[in-house]
Amino acid sequence: MAEEKGREKGEGRERPRSQGMKGRGQGKSDSPTSSQKTKKMSSLPFTYHANAQTEFKPPLIANENAFLGDVAVSTDEAAPLSAGFYRLEKGTPLIYEYTYHEMKIIVDGEFDISDETGQKVHATKGDVFYFPKGSKITFTTETFGLGFFVGQRKTGTA
Repeated sequence: MAEEKGREKGEGRERPRSQGMKGRGQGKSDSPTSSQKTKKMSSLPFTYHANAQTEFKPPLIANENAFLGDVAVSTDEAAPLSAGFYRLEKGTPLIYEYTYHEMKIIVDGEFDISDETGQKVHATKGDVFYFPKGSKITFTTETFGLGFFVGQRKTGTA
């Protein structure tokens, strides 16, 4: 009786060999093993930008006081990512409508950030934001602000 119970659960029986894809009959799979997958994935080098926060100078993108530049970009066509720095100096507010999703962390200075819903924040170093695709954001500052961003967009399309 106990033996029958074990057999019902598949215990004590020899498992059939995998036949792979239909029609091949070799019992082998063309799929890479997990160690091959790991090896293939780790063959790409990482990218490093020493002192980027202090040494990278983003180009002027709007008005007389708004600067933005991509520092690192992915090569993934399906889900591109661009990362870099946004600097705003005292002067004309920047009103920006996001055509992509973006995350931003304030790394220096301060911003006053508002949106069309009426939400307003005085942002300082360490504050993190998510700007959803379609949001319209106003950035201002009484001094200057520097943010690091990661946006789901191709490089140079901000």
